[in-house]
Amino acid sequence: MSKNISEKTLQDLEFSTVLQHISEFCISGLGKERVLETKPIPSRKYLFKELHLVDEYLSSFQNENRIPNHGFDNISESVKRLAIENSFIETDAFLKIAATSLTVNEQIKFFKKFQVLFPTFFKLTQSIEFTTYVDDEIKRIIDISGEVKNNASSALKQIRRDINNVRGKIGASFSSALSKAVSAGYLDDIKETIVDNQRVLAVSAMHRRKVSGSLLGSSKSGGIVYIAPQATLAYSREYQNLVYEEKQEVIKILRALADTIRPMVSLLEEYLEFLIHLDAVGAKAKYAKDMDAILPKISKNKKIFFKDAYHPILWKKNKEQKINTVSQTIHLDEQQQIIVISGPNAGGKSITLKTIGLLQIMVQSGILIPVDERSETYIFDTVLTDIGDNQSIENQLSTYSYRLKNMRYFLRKCNENTLFLIDEFGTGSDPELGGALAEIFLEEFYHKKAFGIITTHYSNLKVLANELDNVTNANMQFDERTLEPLYKLFIGQAGSSFTFEVAQKNGIPFSLINKAKKRVETEKVRLDKTISKLQKERNRLQKTSDSLESQKEKGKEHLESLQEKELRIQEKLSGFQELYDKNQKMLSIGRKINELLNKYFQTNNKKQLNTSFNKWVADEKVKYAKKNPLKPKTKSQKQKAKVVEKQIQEVIKKVEKEVLEKVVEVRKEKKIEEAKIAKAKSEYIYKLNDRVRIIDSNSVGTIDKIDRKNVTINYGVFTTKTTLNKIELVEKAK
Repeated sequence: MSKNISEKTLQDLEFSTVLQHISEFCISGLGKERVLETKPIPSRKYLFKELHLVDEYLSSFQNENRIPNHGFDNISESVKRLAIENSFIETDAFLKIAATSLTVNEQIKFFKKFQVLFPTFFKLTQSIEFTTYVDDEIKRIIDISGEVKNNASSALKQIRRDINNVRGKIGASFSSALSKAVSAGYLDDIKETIVDNQRVLAVSAMHRRKVSGSLLGSSKSGGIVYIAPQATLAYSREYQNLVYEEKQEVIKILRALADTIRPMVSLLEEYLEFLIHLDAVGAKAKYAKDMDAILPKISKNKKIFFKDAYHPILWKKNKEQKINTVSQTIHLDEQQQIIVISGPNAGGKSITLKTIGLLQIMVQSGILIPVDERSETYIFDTVLTDIGDNQSIENQLSTYSYRLKNMRYFLRKCNENTLFLIDEFGTGSDPELGGALAEIFLEEFYHKKAFGIITTHYSNLKVLANELDNVTNANMQFDERTLEPLYKLFIGQAGSSFTFEVAQKNGIPFSLINKAKKRVETEKVRLDKTISKLQKERNRLQKTSDSLESQKEKGKEHLESLQEKELRIQEKLSGFQELYDKNQKMLSIGRKINELLNKYFQTNNKKQLNTSFNKWVADEKVKYAKKNPLKPKTKSQKQKAKVVEKQIQEVIKKVEKEVLEKVVEVRKEKKIEEAKIAKAKSEYIYKLNDRVRIIDSNSVGTIDKIDRKNVTINYGVFTTKTTLNKIELVEKAK
């Protein structure tokens, strides 16, 4: 963590609550611990890498290539034990190590395959060794159920074979003793039972001396005694010896396996670290998905532009209670270096201040934030906060003493790469004296070119903000009628405290409010009243502006929707056209084949069928070659193609020249012909029943009447009159 972002700043902004929310998305205890330990990242290179990892993981939710499952067991203790010389671990611990190795290898293969989609993950995993050695060696010795395999060693194989043989002998000898005892009538009705994992005869107490063997117990009533037959005892001892030998051989095999895996301990630690990191990154991405968070642009120029920003903790709380959260838009740059927010209490000043600070800390800790995609920010070296009264009984500090100590710390740390956030600036002392000191502090921050946001009720700070070039007043909007907070920040104007209005709304008698007004300086009341009126006017204008902006956005969305629909229709039409062309091609081929087959069925001439089919295929091949000419591959082919192309171009030019000459001749002949036709038409004497049409018209009619230069044309349904020079002959009367 950067030493300039203190634990107090993280505590003021409730950063630990955000980490708690993120940790709920982790799939492992180690991942949860890693998230809860998250701090602002001092290295810009590592910070950008972390932000891009989270952003790439988030993008995997929106495409088909989801990141493979990366759940894992905590193998840290097993790896530590494995590192100790001549030690070994249990079989289930080996299997967990194998599973971890397999999971990491799957991730390495996945990110190598999709390196274009996940470039940062690809770069991260390329530094990790890909090897199946650990998994292969463990699976060679231990099966999936956690048992050491019989062929792990020849000695183990022989011991287990002997154990099976002895088990058979024990079973056979017990069955023989059971048969004898049953025949002799020595046994109780239950005949046999199990004692200490061993089969025993249930002998009636009166016959206990008649059955040879080892007495292992009796029933509660004493009527039955449990005897292991003498014949099985020898085999049982042999069996116990073999079980002990098996256990020692298994330990020997596991110790040898541990020796084999031990050189890979550092790699296993690297695997575990990668999976913990991946779990933390995945949790941040899932958290971002849950609240529509994004990676804002990280600007090289010093600026903050958070558009439609939400306070993450407030958003989550309101969502659970189904309450709408109002977004804020904040802009800080060289021309708007410091914002002074004023207005009545409970209007949202502090939450706005905390929103900016918390979002900035989140970005600098590698966490995506809930803002509009057009947002951008800068990475600050220092983030300073003074939020809450922080009165300390333990340190015997008053609120004002504490704040003065804090200001001293601010003045020492503050520079041009600092973001400071101060709530209720200047409070804790006499208003005039505290306000004067606050002015001096504000001027110091201003001259040091630090960025910041402060909230205040002091009028002198509002006036100072108006006087300094790059300091801007702002207020939290209120409904002018009900005095209910709108929780919306308005930049450009100081806010009225609505002191008397809020008092009146809360039931304070009007007579007392008037007495209070008389005791306040007249100019201060006038200033506050003027600010209040301006703020109300601004609110009305803002509502109108918001309404127009909303209509504009709706129109834009509608246009985009129409454009998207048009694009989809064009794509469908293109697809239909392509399908239609393919179908027509298939129909054409089918008709041709059908034609050849019909001809063959009529003539039964196979030779003619082959000849016709080969000729048709050759014609189709020529057509295809013309449409899809083969591209030359070798150097000689390319040179030959260039020569052929040149010859073709020369032939084309020659043909074009000849065609052009012929076109000129044809045009001359056409003009002469047209002149002849025009002359014939002009000299033609129209008669009744000639079929004619009006020039530039498509309708044809017959001449009903000719009166000198006027003519009446009958179209069947109606008639019209025109002059002879406006008609042309279609067909002479018969």
